[in-house]
Amino acid sequence: MTITIAEERSRWRRAGLSLDQLGFYLRWAAPPAAGIAGLLALWWVGGWIIAGNPRLSAFTGFAPAPALAAFADLIVSGDAWKAAAPSLSRVLQGLFVAALIGIPVGIALGLLPLLERAVQLPFQILRMVSPLSWMPVAVLAFPSWNGAIVFLIAAAAIWPVVFATAAGVKRIDPAWIAVGRTLGGHGLALVRVVVVRAVAPDILTGFRLALGVAWIVLVPAEFLGVTSGLGYAINDARDTLEYDRLAALVLLIGLIGFALDALAAALLARARWTPTA
Repeated sequence: MTITIAEERSRWRRAGLSLDQLGFYLRWAAPPAAGIAGLLALWWVGGWIIAGNPRLSAFTGFAPAPALAAFADLIVSGDAWKAAAPSLSRVLQGLFVAALIGIPVGIALGLLPLLERAVQLPFQILRMVSPLSWMPVAVLAFPSWNGAIVFLIAAAAIWPVVFATAAGVKRIDPAWIAVGRTLGGHGLALVRVVVVRAVAPDILTGFRLALGVAWIVLVPAEFLGVTSGLGYAINDARDTLEYDRLAALVLLIGLIGFALDALAAALLARARWTPTA
């Protein structure tokens, strides 16, 4: 039995989706689907090369089949959440500290050019120091390993927040400040009502960048003396030669990082603000 174009359109219309809409969704989904397929193909080729080399036979767990099987086991057993929960807690704590310090400092730098000129050079020097370089200092300064890790994450995340906030403040239309003062706004009230709202997208942009940096720093930071978290799980899988589990944990880290970045991007898209008369 042949189906005419009109009948096919009618069938999709009854399903609540026109052929034009279907074509749009297919065009939207095709590029990322092709990228994922390419990545999987490269992963499979890498696994095939490892399997064909006797010297690398111990690392066959990195291949897609065993790694994806181990990933499924992580999800079903609940080990994925057990490993991720402490790491997420540390990242959120570090980002909170970075925002608590970085946003006021960034606003001050944007509003006070003389202060910015004074601290620009030392801030740039400190920004170029790897956060992991502070490990010995963190271990000595904090009574717990967890506190040291949160410090390292905050040390990595603070600079994107500071510089993005300062750049946003400097781009504020001076007329907005003038209108705020005309309406009786002064000091902290003016900063809270006009400046903070105006630079909210810049703050979230800095926060999004900080999130990416913090998530990267997290795993090596968790190689310290903690007994929980994704970094600890990676280290444990390496020590026990469970390379399929190690690859699954790497995949889990990437997926969680992608989800966090997508959430930050969604918040950024909703943060657009302009003052109304």
